[in-house]
Amino acid sequence: MASNHQAVSSQQNKRRAEKDEPWIVSGGYFDFQTLFLTIIIVLIGLMMVYSASSYKAVLYTGDSAYFVKKQARFALFGLFVVYAVSRVNYKKYKIFSKVMMVGAIALCGIVFILGISTNGATRWIPIGSFQFQPSEVAKIAIIIYMSHVCVVQLKNLETLGGIFRMCLLPIICIGLIAIENLSTAIVCAGVMIVILFVSSPKFLNIVAFALICVAGAAVMLFATGYRTDRIDAWLHPETSEHGFQTMQSLYAIGSGGLFGRGLGQSIQKMGFLPESHNDMIFSVICEELGLFGALGIMILFVMLLMRMWFIAKHTEDSFGGFIVTGVMTHIAVQLIINIGVVTNTIPPTGVTLPLISYGGTSLVTMLIEIGLVLSVSRRIKPINAS
Repeated sequence: MASNHQAVSSQQNKRRAEKDEPWIVSGGYFDFQTLFLTIIIVLIGLMMVYSASSYKAVLYTGDSAYFVKKQARFALFGLFVVYAVSRVNYKKYKIFSKVMMVGAIALCGIVFILGISTNGATRWIPIGSFQFQPSEVAKIAIIIYMSHVCVVQLKNLETLGGIFRMCLLPIICIGLIAIENLSTAIVCAGVMIVILFVSSPKFLNIVAFALICVAGAAVMLFATGYRTDRIDAWLHPETSEHGFQTMQSLYAIGSGGLFGRGLGQSIQKMGFLPESHNDMIFSVICEELGLFGALGIMILFVMLLMRMWFIAKHTEDSFGGFIVTGVMTHIAVQLIINIGVVTNTIPPTGVTLPLISYGGTSLVTMLIEIGLVLSVSRRIKPINAS
């Protein structure tokens, strides 16, 4: 009884201490390596967006820099957001985790009412002259919500039923996303499962939950004809009527060789490769910068992920560690899927290359997550921050 009373008292004292903490954090450690790596990757992204989109931009707008100007504005805004988010005490997000999750579900539902269709998919809500993608916001909500519930509902991880209760809201959100965007739903599910995995001592429960999620994804995959067409395009791109994009991507990669054609010298971007500045930008990178250029960019991502792993390992609480783990997973899964698609290693699907592909919502969302990581890094003790 005394032991239980001490545990309850300790929890109450911890909650009071967190409540008394300031909202804005100043001073302390700041992980400049994460920030510099992020800025370098974003700058490379702007360079490649300009190169990959210039032909299309001239053709449709008369301004070769049309797309990169828009992307640059989002990048500048995003870097400001990185600074702002990094100053906020990440522990305060616990207060809003459920509200954020419910809000994300609402937005993903509203997209079916107010959303507009592009390339046959309804994924965007128009806001003035911009298009907003709710599924990107859902990624942030899932990271924060799952990080919180894995701290406050730790006992639920002991049973499969408890895990489903913990994940009910994220599952609803992921289900809504999967209706029109299975690839993004897979990314969100990956984030959810990895956070569960690192927080749970019950390995088999998480494996069982993951297998159920995989089964759900398989049902969504074979429930619609156009998704099964992508399997055919993956297995037989040279003969499939849906394999054009895959073949053009492979032509771009193959023609780049070891050192590439040279920056700005891509041939495939000149109307041959669809989405050359967006989902398929890695193909243009391979064509213009070659194998060594592509490997260099991948090494930058690995360095960024390793830096995040260091921050997650040295956080002062589980909540911060789970947030950083979620961001790491988001970047890693999206990177793997994008490169897998352009190299025809996995079936074609629409996922952007993190921090590089054209797309304002995607870029700003990713930079918000970087800000969260930097906010967590501020609580690392200086003796460990080396």
